[in-house]
Amino acid sequence: MCRIYGYFNASPSFHEIKAVAALQRHGGPDSAGTARAPGWAVGNNRLAIVDLDGGEQPYDLDGRITVVFNGEVYNHYELRERLRRRGYAFADRCDGGIIPALFDTYGPGFTDELDGMYAVAVLDQRETPTLVLATDDAGMKPLYYRWDPVRRSLYFSSEIPALLGFQAVSTGLWEGGLEAYLATKTPFGDQTMFDEIRVLPPAATLVCELGGTPQVRLRGTDDGEPLADLGVAADLVRRRLATEVGRLLVADVPVAVVTSGGLDSSLVTALAAQHRPVSSFNIAYRGTWPSDERHYAEEVARAARSAHHQVELDPLTFPALIEDVVWHLGQPNADPITLSTYGLFAAVRDAGFKVALTGDAADEMFGGYARMRAAVRAAEAGTDWYTGYLDALAVIPADRRHALYTAGYREQVRKDPGVPREALDVLRGGRGGVLDRIMAFEQRYRLPAYHLRRVDHLSMAHSVEVRLPFCQPGVRQLARRLTEPLRTGKRVLYAAAEGLLPRSVLDRPKQPFTLPITAMLRPGWPLWDYARDMLATCRLVAGGRLDPTAVNDLFAAQAQRPDDTAALTIWALLVHEVWLEQFQWGRRRIGDTAVVTA
Repeated sequence: MCRIYGYFNASPSFHEIKAVAALQRHGGPDSAGTARAPGWAVGNNRLAIVDLDGGEQPYDLDGRITVVFNGEVYNHYELRERLRRRGYAFADRCDGGIIPALFDTYGPGFTDELDGMYAVAVLDQRETPTLVLATDDAGMKPLYYRWDPVRRSLYFSSEIPALLGFQAVSTGLWEGGLEAYLATKTPFGDQTMFDEIRVLPPAATLVCELGGTPQVRLRGTDDGEPLADLGVAADLVRRRLATEVGRLLVADVPVAVVTSGGLDSSLVTALAAQHRPVSSFNIAYRGTWPSDERHYAEEVARAARSAHHQVELDPLTFPALIEDVVWHLGQPNADPITLSTYGLFAAVRDAGFKVALTGDAADEMFGGYARMRAAVRAAEAGTDWYTGYLDALAVIPADRRHALYTAGYREQVRKDPGVPREALDVLRGGRGGVLDRIMAFEQRYRLPAYHLRRVDHLSMAHSVEVRLPFCQPGVRQLARRLTEPLRTGKRVLYAAAEGLLPRSVLDRPKQPFTLPITAMLRPGWPLWDYARDMLATCRLVAGGRLDPTAVNDLFAAQAQRPDDTAALTIWALLVHEVWLEQFQWGRRRIGDTAVVTA
């Protein structure tokens, strides 16, 4: 696991390269390497997980192919043997070391052979110098880039703050960003909150020849025969998950599991314990708060006989934590769970673990969200499912959201919808029924943007690699084969977990794991005071997008009658303002005018 970076057909200074590497060293503190030549460079910061004494990057094949790699290749043993039979030799047993030979053999289609999570950069000098960037099929490892069409230059890195270390990468805002953020809690698609910065989609390969324009190819999927029998499907899912969990436990460093107390992470914990003794981690908040799940996690830990670690965050520290979290994410994410994620992986690393398995992505793969079921019921009743579903994704429903904006910004976002049009096309006119389209939309757009990038950035902030059994290709393919009745409400997962988990966990109602901000955002608490300061009228006036009166009314309503939507909206606006302060360096754009704020 690493952080990677580089440029193509450009000539930044040596100082810039060192700055970019330093800005993401937290994700790879064990070693660093750079390969440079006139017009290009690739580099990495390494977090050593496999073959601790090997794995020196950049990888090189005869000066013709140079590679930097972030992630894990779980089938590298099989691939190495296949390539050896073709005459290739390898200096170590590190998983990424096979990629130069794999690319030499298969070209840009090398990703079809990989089973794992990855973001890869290949500098191919066999003929016309060409840069190839590639991401895994689920989008577990993000890769950001900036293409300069005038100079025909490309810059890339694993994290946005590091990419901004290149002077050619601007911090200019995407004007539609606030609407996109509040409409989906973080921007979907390849556009980020920065006007010039894109993120490579899942299952994507970008190819850019010297002097040419980048071409992005998206890889397809093979669904296989439908699965309609619950017993057969549950058995297949259980066995596949057990296999994948076992493979993901293999590392040359200590591996932990995250146990929230819900179905998904509990099932991963139970399956991991079948392979070997495990250490489990749960996070909660100091004091007494709604939706505390620690007792469920403790039951799962007892059943799995894991060495259990209970982590507690102090709500008094949240204002300081927000600033760290927003910086590492590089753009706003409105889910309060970001603080929990950041605090949890700090504790995992402090306890000596460099790898953690989690239950993330099960809801997206197996239809676990209430908004999915609500949309299907509405469609079956012949009513409007589409508007309600989009409002369920948002921080605040569209009509109330637009009432927060100034007249000028409201007019602008009417022309620039917050959700990418190609994503909306999947919802409105994609293949299959309503549930098919929703799940395709969530897996393609919401999961990588809202979920997986958060997990990657906030775990790697503490030099922890997260592995995701539910994102493994074999598990995802099984999930796609399920017929609609089996994909509703994670029915197959519950059946697969029978006999593995305590009855209390299987029978409990589903609840999201998040920060209880409705209870915490109230007068007299540090989080409330911090939000009031950051969303002061003078700041909002300078920003020119939010109506100060509407935002002050939101605070007044929350103070009098605490409400989940109002609390989440205040939280989201606070996170956005912190992001503006960190990445705009005191400059706010109002239309075409730059306003300098104190």
